[in-house]
Amino acid sequence: MHPERRELWRETHLLTPDKKELARTVLEEIRRGRDVTRTLRSHPLKSGGYLNKSMLVTMYHEMVAAGEMEADPHLLERIRMKPMRTLSGVTTVTVLTKPYPCPGKCIFCPTDVRMPKSYLPDEPGAMRAVEHQFDPYAQVRSRIEQLQSLGHPTDKIELLILGGTWSSYRRDYQEWFVKRCFDAMNGPNPPSPFPAREEGERGLGHGELENDHLLNETAPHRNVGLVIETRPDEITPDEIRWLRHLGVTKVQMGAQSLDDRILELNKRGHDVECTRRAVALLRAAGFKIVLHWMPNLLGATPESDREDFARLWTDFCPDEIKIYPNQLLANAELYEYWQRGEFKPYTTQELIDLLADIKPTIPRYCRVNRVIRDIPSTNVVEGNRRTSLRQDVQDEMRRRGTQCQCVRCREVKGKPVQPDLLQLDDLVYQAGAAEEHFISFVTPDDKLAGFVRLSLPGKDSPQTGIADLEGAALIREVHVYGQSLPVGAEKEGAAQHAGLGTRLLEEAERVAKANGFERLAVIAAVGTRRYYLSRGFERGEFYLVKKVG
Repeated sequence: MHPERRELWRETHLLTPDKKELARTVLEEIRRGRDVTRTLRSHPLKSGGYLNKSMLVTMYHEMVAAGEMEADPHLLERIRMKPMRTLSGVTTVTVLTKPYPCPGKCIFCPTDVRMPKSYLPDEPGAMRAVEHQFDPYAQVRSRIEQLQSLGHPTDKIELLILGGTWSSYRRDYQEWFVKRCFDAMNGPNPPSPFPAREEGERGLGHGELENDHLLNETAPHRNVGLVIETRPDEITPDEIRWLRHLGVTKVQMGAQSLDDRILELNKRGHDVECTRRAVALLRAAGFKIVLHWMPNLLGATPESDREDFARLWTDFCPDEIKIYPNQLLANAELYEYWQRGEFKPYTTQELIDLLADIKPTIPRYCRVNRVIRDIPSTNVVEGNRRTSLRQDVQDEMRRRGTQCQCVRCREVKGKPVQPDLLQLDDLVYQAGAAEEHFISFVTPDDKLAGFVRLSLPGKDSPQTGIADLEGAALIREVHVYGQSLPVGAEKEGAAQHAGLGTRLLEEAERVAKANGFERLAVIAAVGTRRYYLSRGFERGEFYLVKKVG
């Protein structure tokens, strides 16, 4: 940490004896039911200012450890900072890979020699990577410690690995990077720098990563999802096997556009058919699929973008999308087109109108993760500079009387759930050659308490060459919503502990059997293997498998 930032952190987070005593008083008043913010404001510090929530969380843990207070999950929930971060049921930790050449030549992509392709050093997530010199272990440990200081449970971690095109990195680096992330989740480990080796030589000894995976099955911070980002033209059967060796369960890909003319103008380097093949292969291998879609590319108009967005829901049908409106940056080749008058960014209002038009058309099985890149406005040359675009679009839709039906907008989040009032719903749709079942439990007010994604491969589905998947129906995701709770913990009305996961698995098995499948395969994250093993699944080579019925 930079010396000035470290000193600022000490001033705002260090608990001196007088602050500890004040924190005890504040915690006791909050425990008795007083409003958190009002209580903090009514107890100013002698030196000026107020205690912050992270101080309260630190003091809470100290008092529980010392036996001065019994553990009180309700109190911790009230003083937790940014509870939305874990209301989806898991805690996300994002890490970035080191700067490395990308095979893509996209004209909209920023280039900074200090960063992986497409990232800027002053983006929030990237700043932590730069601070830790892109060391995977340090990034994961620091983020886990930060989340713990804010009061968030960290025993269920979705690891999100970003940084250009993952598949273009040397495989020995990929394997080492993932291993060090698991080392950080498994507990304190000694430094392990990337070994200098010849191109193509494996960076780890036989079984080292597999051993880390086994340790993580019972580790303090279990991996419940591993996400990488790559390009459609990198997805092959061999790459699929490699990703499963690493433990990857979700793949993000830049589709950007589903118009070959737009892709060619922007020098994307692949066509729409390539994206279609990649999505089909990932689906046949059970991966969760996230597509990036970019309005306002060179050659596009708001009207052509509306038409392009509609193409996402034929054949491709991603489980999640990130909408990344093209932003004009000085260090991208597109800047030269703008200087020549060949490109004009949409205005903020044009973007709001476009997104408010398309968001209500998103199917109920898809989750919208983002509607804008988190790029600081100082980097944007012309066009939209607002990073609060999601809220702007929601306000516009509210004004119009429309609403979005996507997974994120319907998550139950922290609301209590009454299991006996939940309705089981099976949304069936065709995605290429596969028949998809989005089986969910829905509350009376149409909120999602949990779901399972079941994929039934068709006769024209791609062949993966993986024995685990032969003749199998695929469970691609099981997710139960609500505030992320520690393993073994229970909370009255919490969806995560109402047995919904087991009931969803039973329904998926019933549907698979009714459709003539004799086996089920699940793309289990490393930290969720024991959950499935306790429910009749067995270990395969890359998947957990079970005979139906």
